Amino acid sequence: QWGIPLIAMMYPRGENIKNPHDPSIIAHASRIGAEAGADIVKTVYTGNYDTFKEVVKGCPVPIVIAGGPKSKTNQDILEMCYGAIKAGAIGVTFGRNIFQHQNPKKIINALYEIIVGNKKYEEVLTQFERK
Repeated sequence: QWGIPLIAMMYPRGENIKNPHDPSIIAHASRIGAEAGADIVKTVYTGNYDTFKEVVKGCPVPIVIAGGPKSKTNQDILEMCYGAIKAGAIGVTFGRNIFQHQNPKKIINALYEIIVGNKKYEEVLTQFERK
């Protein structure tokens, strides 16, 4: 009615969640978000392309990943983004990995090259470290 997209943030948490990066739990949470009416689901990355591909496959609406805790290296940030995009996510919703980065503009441009430019993270990382 209003034309406003709904993003459901589906993060498996709580005392009964032993591993918040468990692909089956993330897949179930993502599916619940979609079935509850979300236009886009924001969730955690499993840490692995193959398992995250199954999460994306099981969700009938587009998925974006959360950035999670501050990453230690640029490679960690770019590799996580690349794995999620390669698995079928439509984007990333990174906070602290951008606004606490030593060069926010540079890391945003690097993420853009992966998400929109369809480049591999290794190539982007090499360019990132040269500049």
